[in-house]
Amino acid sequence: MVRIILFLVLIALAAAGAAWVADQPGEVVMSWGSWGARPSLPVFVMLLGIVIVAALLAWTILLALWRTPERIRRGRRERRHARGRNAITQGLLAIGHGDSSAARAHAEVARKHAAHDPLALLLHAQSAQLDGDRDGAQRAFRAMAEREDTRLLGLRGLFIEAQRADDPVAAVMIAEEALKLAPSSSWASHAVLGFCCAKGDWTGALTILDNNQSSGLIDKPTYRRQRGVLLTARALELQKVDRDLSRESAMEAIQLAPTLVPAAVLASKFESEAHQVRRSMRIVEAAWLAQPHPDLADAYAHVKLGDSARQRLVRVETLAAKAPGHIEGALAIARAAIDASEFAKARAALAPFIAAPTQRVALLMAEIERTEHGDSGRARAWTLRAVRALHDPAWTADGYVSDRWRPVSPVTGRLDAFQWQTPVAALPSDKGSTIESSPFEEAMLAAPAPRRVEPPREAENEPAATVIEPAPVTEQDNAPPLAAADPAPAAEATPAPAPPPAESAPVTAAPLFRARQDLPKVNPSSIPAVIPIIRAPDDPGIDEDGAPDEFSEQIGPPKAQAGGWRGFLSRWGGEP
Repeated sequence: MVRIILFLVLIALAAAGAAWVADQPGEVVMSWGSWGARPSLPVFVMLLGIVIVAALLAWTILLALWRTPERIRRGRRERRHARGRNAITQGLLAIGHGDSSAARAHAEVARKHAAHDPLALLLHAQSAQLDGDRDGAQRAFRAMAEREDTRLLGLRGLFIEAQRADDPVAAVMIAEEALKLAPSSSWASHAVLGFCCAKGDWTGALTILDNNQSSGLIDKPTYRRQRGVLLTARALELQKVDRDLSRESAMEAIQLAPTLVPAAVLASKFESEAHQVRRSMRIVEAAWLAQPHPDLADAYAHVKLGDSARQRLVRVETLAAKAPGHIEGALAIARAAIDASEFAKARAALAPFIAAPTQRVALLMAEIERTEHGDSGRARAWTLRAVRALHDPAWTADGYVSDRWRPVSPVTGRLDAFQWQTPVAALPSDKGSTIESSPFEEAMLAAPAPRRVEPPREAENEPAATVIEPAPVTEQDNAPPLAAADPAPAAEATPAPAPPPAESAPVTAAPLFRARQDLPKVNPSSIPAVIPIIRAPDDPGIDEDGAPDEFSEQIGPPKAQAGGWRGFLSRWGGEP
């Protein structure tokens, strides 16, 4: 509405001005040599307006003709750029759905029409990766790394190619270069952190972790936990080298991560050596409530040096009462009770877990039978059950089972990856029922425990039998019976066993190991030292004969073209 009113006002002013000029009397005298004219004032103004309009029209035409070559060049560039952008878009879409031939064709079109576009270089590199052309992909990523705007992306691509080529040293060098350019790069910091942990450079790993926290890559709880893990690793390594620094690191680690089992064990040990018994016990109790662990129970039992076995048993019972019903508490009580010769308490602690024992439960029961009664037969039966029993929890990370805690997973290089849990191979399977005890085990466990004056000697060979009767004290309890007609002494190397009764079928000895059909046998794979090499699902392999790559020649600016009318005429017949 405002524009309409303004337009009408301008028209009114122009009409008023024209009427005023028309009402003015007089004439304009013009003379140029012998030429002269005396038009009236309105005519003169009209002629002057016509001349001005004609001049402006002529200037516009001349200027348009002068700018025509530049417009043609700009139009060609825009069309080429549009074709290149369209090829890049279609090529990236082809890579997304795995069409390598279409991606390669679009990459060629993008290189022809948009050679200097960063996305064209990326398209070429990814199409080469999709085809398995490692050399071509590396050349494309190197070209990207030489440019200022795509340097970090090129380093990222070279890092991935170094991982695929099983070259961890080159991968870490590239990651360190990328970390200098962009301290907030998560992949670079993760790679450098894993390398520092792999070579035991805990100070450098702590520096990288502090950088990650200041850059906002990790939150504060994760930072505290990971810093506690690194400090614990340093404390364990310096435990016999620099005890002062080891103690300082352990104390800081237990403040940052109170539930970390290795930190709690080591800090409790240092506090116990400093005669801070209550503080040491509180450290272990806090970690025990979060995760009962045999190392915590052992540290709690020996928190006060010089205690007797019965005093350690009382202390372990106090710790186990803080997590009632947990198997680790029962195992800790059984272990301390065996050391204190309190076999009744050991049996009572293990009683709830005898029906489906784990390996440690079965081994402790075997030790009880051997130590309390000297019954090697029942001890061997429990040992056989331990062979086929379920696995106990262990330090596990990414399917890798370790006998000790580690700060970094050797499979993926992930920090704080080890967890105290049952390995996957020990989980129950739905393909078969629980492994039943053999007749030998049932017979040995069902027989009453004989009383002997002294523990018997173990023989090398023990035949399986359905019923075991106690032998006289003067004889060896596990020696095979001799035939009546055989006068050979019992010390003979290979005694002849008595023939079984005719009505009973011969019973063979139970195998030590039984094959589980639900767990396929696999060969253990080698664990990389620094950085895990993860094959991409779209990687078909490496071609022996690499295809020629257009990035072998250095990409430079286009040659200058002639300007003006000469350049316009030279490009008139060119294709757009």
